[in-house]
Amino acid sequence: MESPLALYRRYRPETFAEVIGQEHVTEPLRAALANNRVNHAYLFSGPRGCGKTTSARILARALNCEQAPIADPCGECDSCRDLARGGPGSIDVIEIDAASHGGVDDARDLREKAFFAPVRSRYKVYIIDEAHMVTTQGFNALLKLVEEPPPHLRFIFATTEPDKVLPTIRSRTHHYPFRLIPPRLLSAYLSELCSKEGVTIDPAALPLVVRAGAGSARDTLSVLDQLLGGAGPAGVSYELATGLLGYTPDTLLDDVVEAFAGGDGAAVFGVVDKVIETGQDPRRFTEDLLRRLRDLVIVAAVPDAPATGLIDVSEDQGERLVAQAARFGPAELSRAADIVASGLTEMRGATAPRLLLELLCARVLLPGSDDAANGALARLDRLEKRMSISGGTPSPTVAAPQPPAQDRPAPPVDRPSAPDPAKPVLEPQIVTAPAPVVEAAPQAEPAPVVEPVETPAAQAPPEPAAPTPSAGPLTLVDVRRLWPDIVDATKGMRRLAWMHLTQNCQVVAVDGTTLTLGFANAGARDSFVSGGCDAVLRQAAVDVVGASWKIGTIVDPSAQAEGTPTVTKAATAAVPDAAPEPPAAAAPVDPAPWDPQPEAAPDPQAAAAATAAASAAAREAIQQTRSADQPPEQRGPDWATADADAHPDDLDAEHQGVSAAELLQRELGAQMIEEIPHQ
Repeated sequence: MESPLALYRRYRPETFAEVIGQEHVTEPLRAALANNRVNHAYLFSGPRGCGKTTSARILARALNCEQAPIADPCGECDSCRDLARGGPGSIDVIEIDAASHGGVDDARDLREKAFFAPVRSRYKVYIIDEAHMVTTQGFNALLKLVEEPPPHLRFIFATTEPDKVLPTIRSRTHHYPFRLIPPRLLSAYLSELCSKEGVTIDPAALPLVVRAGAGSARDTLSVLDQLLGGAGPAGVSYELATGLLGYTPDTLLDDVVEAFAGGDGAAVFGVVDKVIETGQDPRRFTEDLLRRLRDLVIVAAVPDAPATGLIDVSEDQGERLVAQAARFGPAELSRAADIVASGLTEMRGATAPRLLLELLCARVLLPGSDDAANGALARLDRLEKRMSISGGTPSPTVAAPQPPAQDRPAPPVDRPSAPDPAKPVLEPQIVTAPAPVVEAAPQAEPAPVVEPVETPAAQAPPEPAAPTPSAGPLTLVDVRRLWPDIVDATKGMRRLAWMHLTQNCQVVAVDGTTLTLGFANAGARDSFVSGGCDAVLRQAAVDVVGASWKIGTIVDPSAQAEGTPTVTKAATAAVPDAAPEPPAAAAPVDPAPWDPQPEAAPDPQAAAAATAAASAAAREAIQQTRSADQPPEQRGPDWATADADAHPDDLDAEHQGVSAAELLQRELGAQMIEEIPHQ
């Protein structure tokens, strides 16, 4: 009993419809055959085993079919039967292997025989395989014949390297490039062949067969033929495929990937030792590991890649890939793949591949040893993963209830040094609206009463924004703890933004995408947004905490501890001998302006700090407005310092053409009133 033919010979296509993966070639050829517009010479190029010679035979059958012109051979006439699969062949269709018949003498012999008419068929067809092996002299001998052949002659050149074909020959042909067969199409074709052969094959083994064939139909069928020959009663199993083809089992790859994710060095080197002890090739293991990391990178970017067929794996393996990708960060996966790819390149020709494999595993385990950008990003991924694991499921971030304005600590500001009591300084009086402030005059006359200034602080605070779930590890408490660093970062970027953040607003809510600020009044909020300060704050947040928030703003009158500042106008004359006194010593006044709840004893230190901060801000604003109309040489040292570190985009009264009072009202929401000197 004779053994059957090889699979690639038993299932060689006989029509263009049976050729898989080459529709871009077969469809134009079928149209040319049906329309009787066949050229005298063709050039088929492409990788090995993709159907070039088979398509040349089908073209020759269709040309000599008795029913021609026809797109596909009929399979019934004498010519079609002679050229069919397993047929005796036709004397009018000559196949020449140019690897052994590519010299000038062979070309001359072909030229002499080509002028004879066909014996039984319509055309005499020459199929020259491995055409790039024809010498230059051989091509020159064929040039005139290929350029102007007799009517009964057709040439079909097949080659894997079309660039080596003589350009003058290539220009006389119709060139059709063949391609490698897509993996999914090849997998379906293999399943169909196994059904025809009556052999069961494990779905997990099909990707290994396709991978071994590398897109070549002939090579893939040869691999499948080997597995079918060694299969037992249960068919082709996954273990049989990995053993015969030399691929790393998925269990080892799963173990090493899990060890990388957990930072378990003992497990990683245990897998390496198992690879060596079982006689596997370290290079093949490294290649398989790189392919697994590639799959994880794709799954991390596209979680449904296994289900949509973007990755050709079985269903259970796809679930494992999704679970493994969730344990890594994108940067950590990319860095590990880069290290393994570099190690695989270094292993080519190496005398100690195990040593290189262990070294690359050590580099993957230690992102701290990599001072490049990939190493820093990998460490960041690992830290974020640990924080999310240690913190559990993030709870929704709810904005903290806003305490009354008089009890809440002031926003963080640069604390000025305490004033020298021995130095005669005229302090501007900060009056908190809406309560009136009464101070005693130097004489015994009745003290003038300062009318209260209506500000948004007198309005009822709006309802806080609805709480939103936090999509990241930072909560409102974390942001407020980091807020001084963020504000300090804006000072070097733009001073106007820093002034707004230290005097006019505070954080009221935060979620995964938005940071919401509450402003004491609409004027300050509009100035913050129109001046581009929100973009400065967003960049500062990225630099300090790595969070790219959208900046939201609302009007919240309770956003400042002391309400909206009202700055008094400086007195026209200074009192050199009088030392500054606290406001309470000027005259017996009602304590309501300073403490709306006198029954609750305030913290003296906190009140003093808040008063000092507000006074410092007011002094700076008054100093800037007083010097707006002075030449630069007459400005004080503080004004020169402010000009030195001011941002070019900050507002300037002398450039805007507005008065100092208008500038303070528009930018800080303050109003100028007359100041009464201290006693």
